[in-house]
Amino acid sequence: MNLTANQFKKDFGQMFENLYAFDIKNSTPIQQYTALGNYLRILYSDDWNKTNKKYLGDQVKQVYYFSIEFLPGRMLKSNLLNLGILDTVRVGLNDMGLDFDNIVKSEADPALGNGGLGRLASCFMDSIASLGLPGNGNGIRYRYGLFQQKFVNGYQVELPDNWLRNGNVWEVRKENKSVIVRFGGQVGLVKGANGNLRPTYFNTQNILAVPYDTGMVGYQNDVVNNLRLWSAEIPPEEEIHYHTIAEREQVNKITEVLYPDDSNYEGQILRLRQEYFFTSAGIQSIVHYYEQTDLTWQNFPNKIAIHINDTHPSLAIPELMRVLLDEEDLSWEQAWEITKKTMSYTNHTVLQEAMEKWPIDMLKDLLPRVYQVIEEINRRHIDKKLPLYGSDLTYRTAIIADGYVKMAHLAIIGSHSVNGVAKLHTEILMHDVLNDFYQMYPAKFNNKTNGITQRRWLHLANEELTSLIDDKIGIDWKTNPAELKLFKAYITDQATLKKLGEIKLKNKEKFAAYVKNEMSIEINPEALFDVQIKRLHAYKRQLLNVLHIIDRYVQIKEDPSLSIQPRVFIFGAKAAPSYAYAKQIIKLINALAKLVNNDKDVGDKLKVVFVENYGVSLAELIIPAAEVSEQISLAGKEASGTSNMKLMLNGALTIATLDGANVEIRDFVGEENLFLFGLNDQEVQTFNENGSYHPREIYAANPRLEKVLNTLIDGTIPDIETEGRAIFDSLVYHNDEYFLLKDFDSYIESQEEIDQLYKNKTKWNQKSLINIASSGPFSADFTIQRYAEEIWKIDSQLVHLHHKTFLTEPI
Repeated sequence: MNLTANQFKKDFGQMFENLYAFDIKNSTPIQQYTALGNYLRILYSDDWNKTNKKYLGDQVKQVYYFSIEFLPGRMLKSNLLNLGILDTVRVGLNDMGLDFDNIVKSEADPALGNGGLGRLASCFMDSIASLGLPGNGNGIRYRYGLFQQKFVNGYQVELPDNWLRNGNVWEVRKENKSVIVRFGGQVGLVKGANGNLRPTYFNTQNILAVPYDTGMVGYQNDVVNNLRLWSAEIPPEEEIHYHTIAEREQVNKITEVLYPDDSNYEGQILRLRQEYFFTSAGIQSIVHYYEQTDLTWQNFPNKIAIHINDTHPSLAIPELMRVLLDEEDLSWEQAWEITKKTMSYTNHTVLQEAMEKWPIDMLKDLLPRVYQVIEEINRRHIDKKLPLYGSDLTYRTAIIADGYVKMAHLAIIGSHSVNGVAKLHTEILMHDVLNDFYQMYPAKFNNKTNGITQRRWLHLANEELTSLIDDKIGIDWKTNPAELKLFKAYITDQATLKKLGEIKLKNKEKFAAYVKNEMSIEINPEALFDVQIKRLHAYKRQLLNVLHIIDRYVQIKEDPSLSIQPRVFIFGAKAAPSYAYAKQIIKLINALAKLVNNDKDVGDKLKVVFVENYGVSLAELIIPAAEVSEQISLAGKEASGTSNMKLMLNGALTIATLDGANVEIRDFVGEENLFLFGLNDQEVQTFNENGSYHPREIYAANPRLEKVLNTLIDGTIPDIETEGRAIFDSLVYHNDEYFLLKDFDSYIESQEEIDQLYKNKTKWNQKSLINIASSGPFSADFTIQRYAEEIWKIDSQLVHLHHKTFLTEPI
């Protein structure tokens, strides 16, 4: 985009006056941000409109990415970068006497996701647009985000995250695209004119789904795709039926919060309402779009691909069937072939408790017609597979069984492609967790290792490192991340290594200033910054990291003169409100931080920082400052991970188990460029199968470990009597706490190896540089290209004959 600083200042000043009718010199940062956001939206609106018209006019195949989470982060700098005017606007604002960084910080960071699932979806949106691929997002416009995390006496407290307090300048309300979503009531079937059964609905609750569209700006390519988030409202014609605030609130709740507490019936049914609400609205919207093409329904899978991001949108399958059967009068056979060819599914977990299932009565009462469709899908699946596979295997794959509707089963049976998110994860799905389905549908299963967008996680988060790479290898890597391999030429260049160290130190100083200002904790930027930032869950093993910190603390207390590599341990994590064990771990970390950070014997040798309300913006601050990346989940439990990629991309050394995408990173960068420790997935499986993990014996036989664990219950760490005992018991007496004690010694050994390496800065810089230069293939751009190559374009005749995916060139 051609825009001079002078032209920007003139246009922006006029925009501000048009909005606020007073001089910009008297404005606040939030007003400046609002004006700038509106200005940018006008700048790219023409490209947005042209992109939509081109897709429709050329009748290109489009993908719709259905996800209950999108975690976009702040969009101002991202849009400026992708429009190619970041530096121009920064200079212009500075000339006007305005603080660019304050304007950026005034934007809300919408917590419309809980972690990797939502962030992956947003990385995909950026990469899809930047590669010029025709793709759209479909989700929920939550009035409040996940929750705002506060620590009160070390405990996590959840507060409402009112991210829409000042509006959202990037979204456009499209009331003319609204659709009706029906809940409850009764359904009758009557014969239509063509002899097909047609449903009639009685006593339903009708909800108006109103779309809010946000432009997804591609990287300097004039492409603007669409993210559509739905809001639940009362239809105007039905306002008369809502007499009380409580009745109206029942409608508002559908799109009020992400992940309502589902530990009770009310929370569960609200979550089910959310899932059907945005999938039904999305399906109806897609069908209305397709009807503008005047193509036959047989062409639908050739022009539309719908991707289900985890099980939450699985109801898209029976909903598309419902629309095709009930509203478009297709036969069951026609509708089913179209649906299977259109749908694809990403599985994100190996944990059985995360495989969604809904009580039959709940789904039947809330979605009676959809349940009828699911029932018929299940009946036909069983009838077809019984003669081929026998009763045991067939009934293990049933969608409806044991009083529940199993959503992963529905997603697999109703899709033409099922993928895991890392090589190891996909292998575990095929040979263990989903092996029954793999036996039936081997051609459906494939791998798509997760990725990240280098624009946010390097270009924006680490601008000085980006400039250094530009100076050394040019700018082609910005659109082809594989070109980062050219940076390897500077592994022994002392000037480059020195500059790399200076950039890292400056990023550490920036984070240290944040910690001092926000948390009143002083940390030494010269210490080693050890980072673990991810959702708080037992299998991610923040506890193993905590035991390492306690071990260091005990060593220092026993010998205050000990020469030990100074470290700052940095945590960022939210625990689900109903996940009591995870919240106990948060309390432990905060209690340990309070103890360590105020102990004069410890000084700067050891500090612990647990940032409140971790999210995308804090990640952008922490990741460039990180020097050690903690990727320590129990092997076989982490589906992929993406913080491993973001931290490595910014030069952090990785300490890792062979889990998730760590396996592929190891294969690509070489084992010498990671600090590997602990059990592998096969050893974990052996322990699970033969029950040979005995933590009490490990505790009794390991004096160092015993000393560490005893601090949980002997008063060494104040104010954790209840939490410390519960955690101690879980580790020492339970056989299923993710085998944490078994990996303790090898984890400590790897950490000590890092200490030695860090003392030799030259080797450390070289190792970090190799990591940076080797990270390209895990960008989301590469993942999207593979995605396009492997599943977007389907040869419909081959699918019809053989029910297999035909792999062809990218769109």
